[in-house]
Amino acid sequence: MRKFLLALDQGTTSSRAIVFDPDGRPVEKVSKEIRQIYPRPGWVEHDPEEIWSSQLEVARQAILAAGLEPGDIAVVGITNQRETVVIWDKETGRPLYNAIVWQCRRTAPLCEELRRSPLAGEIKGKTGLVIDAYFSATKIKWLLDNVPGIREGADRGRVLCGTIDSWLLWRLTGGQVHATDYSNASRTMLFNIHELKWEEDLLRELGIPATILPEVRPSCGYFGTTDRAIFGVPVPVTGMAGDQQAALFGQCCFTPGMVKNTYGTGCFILMNAGTEVPVSKRGLLSTIAWGIGNEVYYALEGSVFIAGAVVQWLRDELGLIASAAESEEYALRVEDTNGVFFVPAFVGLGAPYWDMYARGTICGLTRGANKYHLVRAALEAIAYQTKAVLDAMVSDTGIVLQGMRIDGGAAQNNFLMQFQADLIQIPVDRPKVNETTALGAAFLAGLGAGVYSGLEEIKNKWQVDRTFTPRMSLDKAAVLYRNWEKAVARAKDWA
Repeated sequence: MRKFLLALDQGTTSSRAIVFDPDGRPVEKVSKEIRQIYPRPGWVEHDPEEIWSSQLEVARQAILAAGLEPGDIAVVGITNQRETVVIWDKETGRPLYNAIVWQCRRTAPLCEELRRSPLAGEIKGKTGLVIDAYFSATKIKWLLDNVPGIREGADRGRVLCGTIDSWLLWRLTGGQVHATDYSNASRTMLFNIHELKWEEDLLRELGIPATILPEVRPSCGYFGTTDRAIFGVPVPVTGMAGDQQAALFGQCCFTPGMVKNTYGTGCFILMNAGTEVPVSKRGLLSTIAWGIGNEVYYALEGSVFIAGAVVQWLRDELGLIASAAESEEYALRVEDTNGVFFVPAFVGLGAPYWDMYARGTICGLTRGANKYHLVRAALEAIAYQTKAVLDAMVSDTGIVLQGMRIDGGAAQNNFLMQFQADLIQIPVDRPKVNETTALGAAFLAGLGAGVYSGLEEIKNKWQVDRTFTPRMSLDKAAVLYRNWEKAVARAKDWA
């Protein structure tokens, strides 16, 4: 009897596959880094074929390393970097251009035009999103307008376009299924989150043919079956969600008001907002958390563009640390940052600031500042950006937060997590299974195939590993945060 769940977790810097048992325990995981392509300043791309081949490779390796046969896999769940766009030839399956990554800023001028257009208010009201180069819509328009042959191919019905989940599903099913789920569609800036359909007015304004876009389905349920050539046996794909919504699900934040933060390349804070579309006055996004059957849950989201990526920058570009793990050791070698504040706005600032033209800034440097202070300031910056989003959530909803659940690579940094708890003055819970993005995809797939009876059964599988409780005084935390805000003011509107 098949009983294991395979989660495909295609992220910004790597493709991963994790095999889970029905209790949500990881049995085996395999990861492979993918290349980052920077054709021009502010442009970020991936190779779609590398995304597919690396994801297929790690999936097969994970099954093998777990000592399983493909026939032991009950279901496949997909989770993915969101907003990143792939466009390909429907007949050959060949990508027509590199994937344009969510971090890419090439469409910032187009976004400026949209902000001045009559559609500006409509976009926020219908999609829940602010106008920003972060989202998929302007990336798709750029591809249609700037890559020779794509618009003509689209007019002839030969072009398909979608986010990474759609690309993987299409390849997994041997080109039989072109679909996405509510959570991913809600990140495109083209999807009406109230009426659950592609918004015709926006498609018309941007010149995007609806025929190239995927069918939108609930996040939980039957999407299709893998082609026999993939694993040797067909396996149903029964769950799909964007990475941050999958992490919210994997953290079992099923009750409105529950919050999770994923510390990955970026930092993504989501609050379960229930079954009504939330409205933010503080620059947060209203997005779809997931759809199960006929019920759709929404979330408030704040996206921090650069989080773990700042640690990579310290390692790869400055050579200050040899590994990401070393950042914690360096930070603990000094008592504080010696007055240094680091705003890592390498690609602008996300929520709640939404400044496409902010750039990375280091403030407060004196002759006594050293590399340890800079490393510590970089880690603290991740916590400051998180607090800005949480403050906005509390302001928007009136909900007093009782705690926050955390995951992602940087969640293993005990210094950072303790500083986070100190700064926000609420407990921070780290679960036993840190791979909550993949776990969410596995849980959704299991629920979609009847492996689980419902959310209550899934909720009982979540376990806390460690709780970080505040140690810093409220006054000290407030002073530090005020100084951070001064640094942010100096980083804004630079480019």
